[in-house]
Amino acid sequence: MTAANQSRIPDGIEASPAIIEMFEIYGRNYRWFAVLTVMLTMFSTLLSSTIISVAIPEIMGSFGVTQNEAQWLSTGFLAAGTITMLLSSWAVNVLGMRIIFALSMTIFLVATIIGGIAPSIEVLIIARTVQGAASGFIMPIAMLINYQVFPAQNRGMAMGIFGVGVMLAPALGPTLGGYLIDAYNWRYVFFVGIPLSLLSIPMAMMFMPNRDPQGPTPAFDWIGTLLMSIFLVALLTGLSDSLEYGWASDYIVTCLACAFITGVLFIWWELQIDDPMLDLSLFTNLRFVAAAIVTVVIGAGLFASTYLLPLFLQILQGVPALDSGLMMLPAGIAMALMFPVAGYISDRTQPRNLIILGLICFGFSCFVLRDINIDTPFIQLIYWFILGRVGLALIFPCLNAASLDSLPLSQLSQGSGAVNFLRQLGGAFGVNAVAIFVSSRTSLYSDELAVSQSFTSNTLEMIVTLRELLASYGLPALYEQATTGSFLARIIYNQASVLAFRDGFMAIGVVFFLAVVPAWFMKVARP
Repeated sequence: MTAANQSRIPDGIEASPAIIEMFEIYGRNYRWFAVLTVMLTMFSTLLSSTIISVAIPEIMGSFGVTQNEAQWLSTGFLAAGTITMLLSSWAVNVLGMRIIFALSMTIFLVATIIGGIAPSIEVLIIARTVQGAASGFIMPIAMLINYQVFPAQNRGMAMGIFGVGVMLAPALGPTLGGYLIDAYNWRYVFFVGIPLSLLSIPMAMMFMPNRDPQGPTPAFDWIGTLLMSIFLVALLTGLSDSLEYGWASDYIVTCLACAFITGVLFIWWELQIDDPMLDLSLFTNLRFVAAAIVTVVIGAGLFASTYLLPLFLQILQGVPALDSGLMMLPAGIAMALMFPVAGYISDRTQPRNLIILGLICFGFSCFVLRDINIDTPFIQLIYWFILGRVGLALIFPCLNAASLDSLPLSQLSQGSGAVNFLRQLGGAFGVNAVAIFVSSRTSLYSDELAVSQSFTSNTLEMIVTLRELLASYGLPALYEQATTGSFLARIIYNQASVLAFRDGFMAIGVVFFLAVVPAWFMKVARP
């Protein structure tokens, strides 16, 4: 390499030959071209994944589906992305970052258009699943290139800067989605991401590195992909349908047994082959294992809380979609602003400390919601949500840097894919688990309240007052009885739902407190 070329490459860079070549073409400022490209791409995909949260009630009404069916709009996206995240390392080695970035965004764009014009819930779920599969390639590659274009001593700050753009999408998504739903209809939440997707494709062709011609060309792990696909579909189907069919039903038992068998077979198969889609040797590193556990918890908590809060606001508090999105906006902005601060601090202190502090902040913000009710002030919810998102901002830059710092350059691609796979897996499991938990707790509380309210003097007095009011309008006695019973049942169900949502938030908080234990083992040696 000539002295002129060396001057165009920043000091301390540990990168693949393909990225070094891009520095030789664009000079030292190439890092910003690369970061801008991946930020724009991530913004587009994350906007589409988070904006749907406030549209779920509208979609349920539009197609006449239940909450269990509608949750597949989130679960399908997450599950498909989980699988393709594991394939990102293979895709980079075989196709290169440039081709896989542009191809993924093209597929994502087509699926976005189909989702916007979907005539049925089945087509919409398929479109969301394809969106998730395409976006699954993006995050690991974005994280990988962002890690390599900055020197080791600035990687925390780099992750923080990258996180500003990435976290603006979840911050703006619910608010923008709420406005589009109130002003137009839910289909526009798909169309809004089209311009960004169109812009990101030519930028990827310009600034993403091509395939390293001397790099390895691993064989595609067909069996591993098949086993992982069956595992996820069987597991998520068994979980989502458990309340409808019952845990002891043959259908649910078969699904969960299939998930267990394919999961074990997947691990066995990955240990046998030369080019696994998931390099299990990563988990011989204690620090990476600790980071993996925390990553799963973060994914579960982030997606579960983002799923629960809009539902509570819109269904129980009767908040319009736009106001629901506006409530989440300050927290998202606070999270984005805290990212570079947390990244800067993580380069100069022990990342473990910030991760533990972040886990406690997020856990506490969920735990205090155990007292939430339909009259909880809007501003109070905003305060607690901001605290939780600030906690996540403290975690993400440190967690990403700490998990990859423990790996050699040859394992960075696999490590990036594994970290994002685990976060996505945690998200998919978290959404399903919290939906099941809240539904089951609602049923339990409904039964308990129905029994307890049948004999209270206040309830009997309310029934008498209501029937007298209906009788004053000249309504038949049979209609009075039916209306009174329906009204009482609705009150009981709403109260049971409030109690179930409280339990859901409290459960998320407890899990985050427990995650402090593995986070303690993430100590990084600082020079």
